[in-house]
Amino acid sequence: MPRGGDPSAPRGGTNPPPSGGFPPVPGRRGGPGRAVAAGGVWLHGLHPVAAALANPARRLKRLLLTEEAEATLAAGLPKPWRIAAERVERAHIASFLPEDSVHQGAALLAEPLPDMPLDRALDHGTGPILVLDQVTDPRNVGAILRSAAAFGAAALVMQDRHAPPETGALARAASGALEIVPVVREVNLSRALDYLKKAGLWVVGLAGDAPVTLAQAGLGGRRVALVLGAEGEGMRRLTREHCDELARLPIAPEMESLNVSAAAAVALYELVRG
Repeated sequence: MPRGGDPSAPRGGTNPPPSGGFPPVPGRRGGPGRAVAAGGVWLHGLHPVAAALANPARRLKRLLLTEEAEATLAAGLPKPWRIAAERVERAHIASFLPEDSVHQGAALLAEPLPDMPLDRALDHGTGPILVLDQVTDPRNVGAILRSAAAFGAAALVMQDRHAPPETGALARAASGALEIVPVVREVNLSRALDYLKKAGLWVVGLAGDAPVTLAQAGLGGRRVALVLGAEGEGMRRLTREHCDELARLPIAPEMESLNVSAAAAVALYELVRG
């Protein structure tokens, strides 16, 4: 299901969402973590652009495509699209993006998606909720969103002031999942964990020093909120204290830890497998 704001709400811009299609997810106000250039966000790469074009909640502003990219997108997403494409050369697209961007001949200027309130996120699906404690690398967050979509996570929760805003790099790493998995930004992560507990979720923090593995935690039949901390430092003390249980992944002793996005993928697989 595409995520975003209510298409019936008043909006600015010139491309109102069409009727029909998947119902978008209601949004919430932005916060400090939502800071973005006034012109919007440049999404780039075939998968992020195609997913945004297919999401009726996305407010589209400008679409730049090479001839080859336009043909590729049209093969998977038949026209008419909600916005006309400007046919340009690859070098022209690159001039709008950071130097190391891999755009594949496609770039879309769009407004950021509004975040989802936590109470609505719980009803977005029946899968686990992912909670990130100060994971600040946008590529890691994007990769985690991709795994969340692949394994049926209902939402991704982050602290508003210690998480990256929506960017082209994040969307590129998410490979379209940014349009699927709702993002919740909370001012106080500890209060958010308490709310999840009251809603009936079992809050499990992933920690390398935990006494049991995720498989040994006996989570079958429980809906889980899985908490992951930043690489190196892990979860903060207060976050750990608000978990119902700590669990670890059974990795070889020669390796101290996994990249946080890799750990999220393995942990999600274990949760849905069980």
